[in-house]
Amino acid sequence: MKMRSLIGFCCVTAVWIGGTLASPGEAPSPASGKHLAPSSALRQKQAEPAALPAIDPAHLVREVVYNELHDHDSHGYWRYWIEKHSSRETQLQEEVETPEGPVSHLELTNGKPPSADEQQEENSRLEHLLTSPGAQAQHRKEYAEDENRIGRILALLPDAFLYERISDETNRSEMRDCPCYHFHFQPNPNYPTHSIESRIFHAMAGDLWIGADNKRLVRLDGVLQDNVDFGYGILGRLYKGGWFRLERTRVTANGGAGDWKTRKLEVHMNGRAMLFKTIARETSEVRGGFTPVPPGLSLQQAAALAREPVEETASQPATIQPTAFVIR
Repeated sequence: MKMRSLIGFCCVTAVWIGGTLASPGEAPSPASGKHLAPSSALRQKQAEPAALPAIDPAHLVREVVYNELHDHDSHGYWRYWIEKHSSRETQLQEEVETPEGPVSHLELTNGKPPSADEQQEENSRLEHLLTSPGAQAQHRKEYAEDENRIGRILALLPDAFLYERISDETNRSEMRDCPCYHFHFQPNPNYPTHSIESRIFHAMAGDLWIGADNKRLVRLDGVLQDNVDFGYGILGRLYKGGWFRLERTRVTANGGAGDWKTRKLEVHMNGRAMLFKTIARETSEVRGGFTPVPPGLSLQQAAALAREPVEETASQPATIQPTAFVIR
């Protein structure tokens, strides 16, 4: 997760939410007399999916936070493609993970190979990273800062929000890592915020899905409920209505337990800085084609691997075209 500015911060680290939730109501059972709509006799006879068991919300959130914080104790390293959309263009990149941070390589722009100028710029960027000790040190620093920032956000979650359990997700094609607990969250008005990070995230409300079997975050939708001012609005402001969506999925290799990776990220934030400068962050990313790579790759090895072609699979986008943003 790789954004550095105030707005960019929202793009990556607004991804983990937890809190307290109201007691769930009982789901209708076949014996209750409540049935599906009588459009199909067969469907009338089928029992509804069993409701997920009741669970202590505070305990659940703390378990999720623990699992996410300790993910790097045992996670593997992966290669995958990233399709990045903007209002100007769409890019497809190959990315390879290393202990020093990920290394990416541009493959397509608007569905076509990079132009000669774009290819030269990409080669120069990678060459600078691979040969400059200063660039490598900065790369490692930024990667560590991202990881530490995520940890700080996670530490806020058990107390910063109030949750209401509104439904369970047991069988939806777009939620393939369910069954999930589905919560609606609101900021906890009694929670004190002491940093820019906590102020931004505490101003959001939305929906959260947590995997019932693995206690991992599956999806998070958030909307900024109010303007967030910095320095009484003199230093900057994030405007109400900005929103984000994060979707994660479990990837496996060789029959193992698997790791959890981000497969979709949408961030649409607007604001201003220092009175007059308008700032905006429009991020739309989709990831797929996850393939394990050996642990301990160097940046040079990862760059060489990212340049190698991969076999096209059903999960890989064959072509990509510019996509306009739809702001909600």
